[in-house]
Amino acid sequence: MTAALGKRVGGETRAEDRATVPAGPDAGVDEIVVEGLSYAYPGACEDALSGVDIRFERGRYYSLLGRNGSGKSTLARCLNALLVPTRGTVTSCGLDTCEPLDIPDIRQRLAMVFQDPDTQIVGITVEDEVAFGPENLGLAPDVIRERVDSAMELAGIAHLAKRQPLRLSQGQKQLVAIAGALAMEPAFLISDESTSMLDHASRRRIVDLLTTLAGRGVGVIHVTHFLEEASTADEVVVLEAGRVAAVGAPAQVLADPSRVMELGLDPLPVTQVGKELAALGHRLPGGILTVEELLAWLRS
Repeated sequence: MTAALGKRVGGETRAEDRATVPAGPDAGVDEIVVEGLSYAYPGACEDALSGVDIRFERGRYYSLLGRNGSGKSTLARCLNALLVPTRGTVTSCGLDTCEPLDIPDIRQRLAMVFQDPDTQIVGITVEDEVAFGPENLGLAPDVIRERVDSAMELAGIAHLAKRQPLRLSQGQKQLVAIAGALAMEPAFLISDESTSMLDHASRRRIVDLLTTLAGRGVGVIHVTHFLEEASTADEVVVLEAGRVAAVGAPAQVLADPSRVMELGLDPLPVTQVGKELAALGHRLPGGILTVEELLAWLRS
């Protein structure tokens, strides 16, 4: 368990049982620590986030779930100081998001991609767009070239380098936005509903890339409402009414369709099929979340 510590009930961590790990001398550089975070939008009657305690570690893939209005995007924006806490603290890579002088460093270390890539794209060509961030850092031309080439290669868009971004498909544009973020060499990549406007194939490609990034040491925090995307994460965090309602591995949080519905989410079809098979007397192993896993069990 990395996002939170505490007693377990049915594989989940109860919000009231979470505790903070004492920080060591070098703690914080490769993590995001959220403590008692509350945030209220100006003029709102209620907090969008209330008393959130969570921890994210570099090199792990987190999926942030919750019904509409649960606070997912608000939390994502608090992590890299697009929003600052009304109460509580967010310490990102050892930097306080409430400290204005730290914000440029925070934004460099916690890159963010959004739902609509068109709102981020400013370059005339794909390689210009990917180079935008490193150029603003004042890096040497050869360093920029190396970063741009590496980011485009990793995102699988090197062949699009001379193309105009706005003439690309939505899926390709989102890969360009991610490559631009990667060229900053961030410790964390925050994806705020970056797959919501894409077709299934493009979504799959983005999720595969996010998984690869986590394997290469980048902390990935993916806000999504697609549970099948969350099933591939290292850890799932579910928000409900601005509070952390569940934290755990996907097999712990998403396997029970009744519990998932209580959290305001649509269960994975595979888990519903598994529940029906169990009602017919078939004993399925725990943690089956994907069609591939279900078919493998049926064939065994």
